Amino acid sequence: MAKRSKSAARARSVRSAPRPRVTRSALPVGNAAVGQSGGPTAVINQSLVGVIEELRTFKAVKKTFGMRHGVSGLTHDPAELIDCKRLSAAELERVATTPSAILGSSRDKPDAAYCEKIFAACRANNIRYFFYIGGNDSSDTCRIVSELAQARGYDMRCFHVPKTVDNDLMLSDHTPGFPSAARFNALAFMSDSMDNASLPGVKINVVMGRHAGFLTAAAALARGEGGFKDRNGPHLIYLPEVPFDSDRFAADVQAVYDRLGRCQIAVSEGIQDAQGRPIITTLMERLDKDAHGNVQLSGVGALGDALADVVKKRVKSKSGKPVRVRADTFGYLQRCWPDPSPVDSKEARLAGREAVKLAKRGEVSGSIAIQRASSKPYKAKLVKIELRDVAAKTRHMPTEFFKGSNDVSDKFIAWCKPLVGPLPRMVRVDELI
Repeated sequence: MAKRSKSAARARSVRSAPRPRVTRSALPVGNAAVGQSGGPTAVINQSLVGVIEELRTFKAVKKTFGMRHGVSGLTHDPAELIDCKRLSAAELERVATTPSAILGSSRDKPDAAYCEKIFAACRANNIRYFFYIGGNDSSDTCRIVSELAQARGYDMRCFHVPKTVDNDLMLSDHTPGFPSAARFNALAFMSDSMDNASLPGVKINVVMGRHAGFLTAAAALARGEGGFKDRNGPHLIYLPEVPFDSDRFAADVQAVYDRLGRCQIAVSEGIQDAQGRPIITTLMERLDKDAHGNVQLSGVGALGDALADVVKKRVKSKSGKPVRVRADTFGYLQRCWPDPSPVDSKEARLAGREAVKLAKRGEVSGSIAIQRASSKPYKAKLVKIELRDVAAKTRHMPTEFFKGSNDVSDKFIAWCKPLVGPLPRMVRVDELI
């Protein structure tokens, strides 16, 4: 699988350095800083509030600073540090239930030189406890800053609080942000499938996920249960872990259309061919790239348009005419829709609190992982993992979650269902007559 070049380079840059010895020691007295990084989620503020609440009971912490726009604000302007202890309990509850990163986020992926600036800003503000809410790049920032502090003899504790709708962090069953985004996709596909049944045709919905297909796979929950499950969409699901072939795609769509007279498709923005090339680069030229040199996938309709063109050219109705086809790219709506999963809201808050509890126990660094104890009834536990075990690494869907080249397995459904919360049951006219 193709990996993000900058993350890989950062990982290589520190492999030669000796791993720090992580031990418990006496608690330093000073200030704490907390920030949010990467794509926002519906519950990222729950984690922020969890950190702030637990820090209020931590006697070693004198001030709690909120970093505006993550480490970008920390390193550029001291005025970007907000005194979080001034927030009342009522205000914190309002923050917790507000979607998106209330402190502002950052897409910066700090290398060693950037982390030197982060460390210098922490030292200037007597920050002894550093909490960063984000994905694998954020955990890598924590790791590098932690190693710098230890190398300089500055006692600072660094903790990563997990967050990502992609659900691609190592050693976690799932990550805060994913269940709520999965819920959005299940509901979106459910209603869109009813629309597709009303005006039959081929509908393609492009879902976030550059390397991991968990979020796209969650669309399968839209099928519901009962006798019409095999007729409800999505009828086809394409994930980045399973090599994509345009000829097979056209044949798949044709088969479903011949059977049902319509076809709803869930496709990950990161689908790749057998050589690991993003499909969009094989179907279109002159594509935009993001700030890190990656082909821009989110927020653009290029993949949906390209796949729609494949359907228009190769899929035919019984009369021989081209079928009606439309494509949508869900984009940022998936991340911060204000209808979070109840499980997600609870676990995101607990993850923030647990990171502070690690600091209270004298841990020097670490990340939080959610690990499942059981699915029926659903139970999970929060555990500490080492930063090096999650930093700059990508988790993919396990093979037992796939079903052929265009679907997910019953094991995936059983795994995902407890996370999203109750879903409505929609009625088909077939059931009423």
